[in-house]
Amino acid sequence: MASRTVNEGVVDWAEIRGEALAGLTVSLIPPQVQLPALPHAVTLFVQRSGDETVPLQELAKILETDAGLTIQLLKYVNSSFWAVQKKVANAVQALSLLGCHQSLRFVIATGVEAAIRAHKSKLIKQNAFWSTNLQKAIFAREIALLLKTDAEVAFVGSLLQDYVLPVLTNDLFYDYREFVQSEKPNALTLSEFEQTRFGWDHALVGACLAYDWNLPDELVCCIRYHHSGLQILSDPRLGHSPVAATALSALLPDQLCTSNHGLELLMKLEPKWPAFNLQRLAESVDQQYVQMGLGIHNDFPLLPRCQSLGNDPSPCSVGTVEAAARG
Repeated sequence: MASRTVNEGVVDWAEIRGEALAGLTVSLIPPQVQLPALPHAVTLFVQRSGDETVPLQELAKILETDAGLTIQLLKYVNSSFWAVQKKVANAVQALSLLGCHQSLRFVIATGVEAAIRAHKSKLIKQNAFWSTNLQKAIFAREIALLLKTDAEVAFVGSLLQDYVLPVLTNDLFYDYREFVQSEKPNALTLSEFEQTRFGWDHALVGACLAYDWNLPDELVCCIRYHHSGLQILSDPRLGHSPVAATALSALLPDQLCTSNHGLELLMKLEPKWPAFNLQRLAESVDQQYVQMGLGIHNDFPLLPRCQSLGNDPSPCSVGTVEAAARG
């Protein structure tokens, strides 16, 4: 999984990941932050799945040592999203249906969610947090399809983009509470606030921890660059990659950024990118959310928020929008 074709170029994910982290490690995180650990079954699955000679039955046995992981896998493949004719009854069948790469990404996403849910947050409501992440992930997958890049990498990368925030906002509660309570005009974005306060942001912390967990380089890059904004569309290496799809999904509202500013920016893409229609995408995202049936209630569907947007969206770079139109 070191590289893959994007449009007509080749992205060397190991090289980009090296540049993104530039020798940084999880040691940059303050000692009072209690970093989560991946479930053992996930760690072992990631390690063993990298060997193409490992039989599917062995990988299934690894998953079956974790009942919660196995249940989530079966629930996912039996959802209406996959429309299977006959119920999938065991891990071997599920892995066979998903295939190696998609199975790996599902196990990573589910394992990371389990690791984070084990940590309470004083500032973030967990169910709403994962609901928003799932919404962003589905949106990123739709954008990836428009960009003609790997939709499943975009889905998982977006699902994990903010995964360390529950831990950080809990262990550094008073710092993050100050950000949430700030009502100043032209206030800093969350990433800007973190850089000013700590010298790092959650994107960098999440990427370092993901690398420490030996997650695939493309997922590390999605996490690292998810706050790049619309300008990433003009990046010669990443502009048509899952990283770009993840960055666009990060513009959707969430608990720590409830305004519609990101949606207004996305709307500005429409005149220059004919394939991009925000309301149509929002409708598809809401439908897929229900079809996936993962038991996470969607308290804030995307379509009503898009329909309520004003007619005078915030300005953004014309050059950036034109770059998207070349997708």
